[in-house]
Amino acid sequence: MLPLEGITVVSLEHAIAAPFATRQLADMGARVIKVERPGVGDFARNYDTRVNGMASHFVWTNRSKESLTLDVKHAEGSVILQKLVAGADVVVQNLAPGAAARLGLGYDELSKTNPGVIVCNISGYGKGGPDEKRKAYDLLVQSESGFVTTTGTTETPSKAGISIADISAGMYTYTNILAAIIQRGRTGKGCEIDLSMLDAMTEWMSYPLYYAYEGAEPPARAGASHATIFPYGPFAVGDGRTVILGLQNEREWKAFCETVLESHDLTTDVRFVSNSLRAKNKSELTKIITAKFSDLTTELVIERLDHAGIANANLNEMSDVWKHVQFEARNRWREVDTPAGRIPALLPPGGIGSEPRMDAVPDLGEHSHAILAEIGYSEEGIGELQNEKVI
Repeated sequence: MLPLEGITVVSLEHAIAAPFATRQLADMGARVIKVERPGVGDFARNYDTRVNGMASHFVWTNRSKESLTLDVKHAEGSVILQKLVAGADVVVQNLAPGAAARLGLGYDELSKTNPGVIVCNISGYGKGGPDEKRKAYDLLVQSESGFVTTTGTTETPSKAGISIADISAGMYTYTNILAAIIQRGRTGKGCEIDLSMLDAMTEWMSYPLYYAYEGAEPPARAGASHATIFPYGPFAVGDGRTVILGLQNEREWKAFCETVLESHDLTTDVRFVSNSLRAKNKSELTKIITAKFSDLTTELVIERLDHAGIANANLNEMSDVWKHVQFEARNRWREVDTPAGRIPALLPPGGIGSEPRMDAVPDLGEHSHAILAEIGYSEEGIGELQNEKVI
């Protein structure tokens, strides 16, 4: 038995933050009913066509769910929605600001008839404040939280290559809902969760925020290198490849100089005797390291790094990650069904002894008939709803 079996989640969701959170609930056994617009569905279905004609974002965030198409603005569609949430354990929404309240999905209203309900509202900027009603997308929140100013090169600030603001909000949504379920088990009462993408992303800003405490200079953008620890990042090797390495302390610095660079004198060079000095003088130190590496192969550099106990990594392309030896050795890949055939999917990180649920990615409206029949609609009634484009 998975830990969330018996928990029903109704989610009015689109894009990444809410779908990623509810997919993780589904991984742990929850029943997730995904409410989508008739005809078009979650707009993330159409981001691209890279996975057998389906969108890469969508197949990642929506496995193991049931898709119900529903025009929630239609009178009968509103009735259906209220029937669903009346029996739900969790209601999640990341609609435009104010839309959930207009649909009667506020916690105060739902808890009158469903006192155990947990309502999670995901928004860009949270409830209250001058930005409450602002629309928010991943890049915009990356910018508002200061993240973009810490990423990229000195000349060019850059966004993350993944939807990191959405993902951070999705992770906090997931963990908050889990905590709320535990709390409800003790008190019998549900609650409301106000989840702001800006809050989540700013929490993840961690040390850059404190590094710039009280107006101090923020960490410099350092590309693929670390902003404040050095040497830590990519270094060119003589065979044209790149090695990623990272030093964390003075013991590792001494081993790096003596075993990897074979330069004992460098350990006492006054320019590099502490991390702060190495970071300050990184240009000079980079020249020394790349000069030493220029006569070596990648294999020899990695052999020396391993011998010295220095952490290192490959600069993998996506094709390398699909074939990563660790995933194969640890049996981390599974297959899930989709409307366009089976595709590989990585097991969720961690695990609590039971194999997680990894069911199919749903086609748009695939479960509409079954869900409506479950709440009392006849085949004739479902047909009428279909003809009126309510579903």
